[in-house]
Amino acid sequence: MSKPVVEVQVRGVAATSGGCAVFLGNEDKVIVICVEQSVGAAIAMFKQGTQKERPLTHDLLANILRALGTKIERVIVNDLKGGTYFARLVLSAEDELKQKKIIEIDARPSDCIAMATQQPAPIYVSLDVWDELEDMTEALREMQEEGSHTEESGEEEES
Repeated sequence: MSKPVVEVQVRGVAATSGGCAVFLGNEDKVIVICVEQSVGAAIAMFKQGTQKERPLTHDLLANILRALGTKIERVIVNDLKGGTYFARLVLSAEDELKQKKIIEIDARPSDCIAMATQQPAPIYVSLDVWDELEDMTEALREMQEEGSHTEESGEEEES
């Protein structure tokens, strides 16, 4: 896929009545993707570096990928149809002869974001999707100022 993309980071996660709102953005704009409560909680835990007693589903998948010599190169939220987001998980694998293979897998954006946050790996949004969505920077700022249950990611990571 060679669509133009915008790199984003998880800027915050907030509980909603129907699950969680995941705020993705950069210096220019923030968008929101609504996800199931359990995946939103996993994204927040990965962002905070919370230690767990036993592996969660995303931990299991990461352990399987690692055991197979595969890593997440990037994730791309690549489409939005009828209110449903679509994403691609881009993996790289090396065989015994050190030959690299790129694999793209269709996946839920929520799982892709959780895996990218955990690994860590870059997150991209296609420019078509990015341009279609409303800027939610102010909503995120207001929630953070009100001290709601929003997990803010540090912007100091960028250099």
